[in-house]
Amino acid sequence: MLRRIRKRMRIRKRIRIGIRIRVARRPAALAAGVLTLLAAASSPASAEGSREREVALRFDTPAAFSMYHADEGAEAENSDFAVPVAVAPSDGGPARNVRVVVDASGLAGVAHAVKGGYGNCTGGGPVFTCVYGDVQNGDGEANAPFTLRGVDGVRPGDSGTVTYTATADNAAPVTGTTRMTVGGPTLHTPEEEKTVKGLAPGTSAPLTPRFANHSGFTTERGVALHLTARDGLLLTSRPRNCSFDTTFTSAWCTFPTRAAARTAYRVSSPISYTAAPGKPAGTLSYSWSSEPQKPDGLTVRGTGAPLTLIRTAARGLTQGSSEVKVETTVQADYEPVTATVRGRVGDTVKVRLGLRDHGPGRLTGSETQGGFEVVPPEGTTVTSIPYVFEGSDSSWACARPEKPGKAFVCDIGADGFYDTRHEEGPTTIDFHIRIDRQVPGARGTIRTFNPYDRTPANDTATIPLDASPAPPYRNPALWATGAGAAVAAGILVALYRRRRRAS
Repeated sequence: MLRRIRKRMRIRKRIRIGIRIRVARRPAALAAGVLTLLAAASSPASAEGSREREVALRFDTPAAFSMYHADEGAEAENSDFAVPVAVAPSDGGPARNVRVVVDASGLAGVAHAVKGGYGNCTGGGPVFTCVYGDVQNGDGEANAPFTLRGVDGVRPGDSGTVTYTATADNAAPVTGTTRMTVGGPTLHTPEEEKTVKGLAPGTSAPLTPRFANHSGFTTERGVALHLTARDGLLLTSRPRNCSFDTTFTSAWCTFPTRAAARTAYRVSSPISYTAAPGKPAGTLSYSWSSEPQKPDGLTVRGTGAPLTLIRTAARGLTQGSSEVKVETTVQADYEPVTATVRGRVGDTVKVRLGLRDHGPGRLTGSETQGGFEVVPPEGTTVTSIPYVFEGSDSSWACARPEKPGKAFVCDIGADGFYDTRHEEGPTTIDFHIRIDRQVPGARGTIRTFNPYDRTPANDTATIPLDASPAPPYRNPALWATGAGAAVAAGILVALYRRRRRAS
């Protein structure tokens, strides 16, 4: 028995010793793990991971920039020059704390750079510092570091260089330059071109662009003509000294002619254009440049006979660009959508009013879309014309009249009709109208309008009023009469009771 007890005690002792050994080994293992982690943090692999977080900056600035026309001199002012900084796409995250230092000292004698920017640039010149903040990976930001002002006495081609350096907390610095040049003379176009009316779709119309060089400089690099057709107009001429976009709505024509000082010119033959089907109106604009730099996207070269320049009179050539307004034979026929104001006196009812577009022309883009006017029936009041736009509620989709009895004017191109406007269908909205009193035979009116509706016979409709008497509880006079009757009845009852007591 004693032997068994001693044996059990020895076993328990060994177990306790084993437990102590295992517990004692845990701190050593933890320490070894910490050392391993520290070693990993300082290993070359970790350093490589740190380098992967760096990003690459780049400038998207133009290599050349035309500052102003030589004939403008000290009156010139240009704030269009911007310095876009982009972060090359990577897994490195955003560029942190991006800053750009711009040095315009190279413009001495050809331009003055004064403080400008979008509020993020400091410095009075010629050195400016712009703060871009954090720029997201694969994205970019831009600032306009200064405003350029001209200098008297310069000539076309005078130039200088602007340099700029971008830095970030996690990117290597990058440097860029832009050559800034004084442009050729300003070329002026007609003050006003006549409106073209009644052009049938598919029929060609001519345009003869003109310009004048009122300055004392010759256009050493020739001249260029830029034409833009909008709202369904198409250019049909194809001179081989012109480049077009694929839709033939934009053209860039170059002329090697050195336009002499104080001389005017026109193209040797008219440029033709036409209107597409279904378009009531369009515009054709043009401008001339003494800096022939073709815009992007004009990849189709003309194949017809080239245009040349011929001298002409300079009368009326005073604008920077000209626009021709064209009205076609296509109409946009609107007809009112009306309804009856029906309810009891005191009710506020919803009445759906608007217009139906019968076309065939569709008013879109820069054209005036027109709308409708509403004069409510006598005896009623329009309390609101509510609508929702971009998640917010508003009470008046139409312009309210300044005087009672005048028309509410509803422009269907305005925000209030954004969700209800429909081509080839009705465009309507709810008028909330309170019926104030009965007026037998009362009628309001609704009239549609747009500049290209040539069918006036269906432009106007009536808004009838069908008003029923108010219920008794809404009539104060009946309330007063009822109260008087109740008082009289009470008096009669009291007299009757008194007589009975007396008898």
